[in-house]
Amino acid sequence: MAENLNYDIPGSRCYKDSVAYCNKYGRLYDWATAMALDSSCNNTTCEDQVNTPHQGICPPGWHIPSNADWQELVNSAGGESTAGTKLKAASDWIGVYIDTDDYKFSALPGGMCGASGSKLECVTPFGITGIWHSSNEDSKSKAYHLILVYYSGIAKIESSVGKNALVSVRCLKD
Repeated sequence: MAENLNYDIPGSRCYKDSVAYCNKYGRLYDWATAMALDSSCNNTTCEDQVNTPHQGICPPGWHIPSNADWQELVNSAGGESTAGTKLKAASDWIGVYIDTDDYKFSALPGGMCGASGSKLECVTPFGITGIWHSSNEDSKSKAYHLILVYYSGIAKIESSVGKNALVSVRCLKD
């Protein structure tokens, strides 16, 4: 998909709870919601419930990208050190990098939020970071994500973000 998923389901939120953000940047999902698993999977390993490929909340015929899928995209876009510049949308990112969107991935900085009860707390200012779920877990509380940031052309796949964090979803055609 050339845009972030905007599928309104329980557990998903709009950045700052604003529908206008969802319309442009897509909704934000915790890992268990994105994977269409029980919410307990945000605090325990559920690898035995994850298929390859894993549809999650993606439409039929599509799936949540795995680390291997993300790595293939990063490699195709020139490798970790430059892929971010080539995958980011040419607008909406704060910073001095000239983002080219050479691959029409149109990565937008949807941010990262967390829910504290009914209150939504966005921990990265809007326009700074784009984070997308991977179907791969790292531990009970962390999964892998593709991460792009405003101040760099780097595209990283890492597990520095907790499963409870609300971030973007892209779906990949089977």
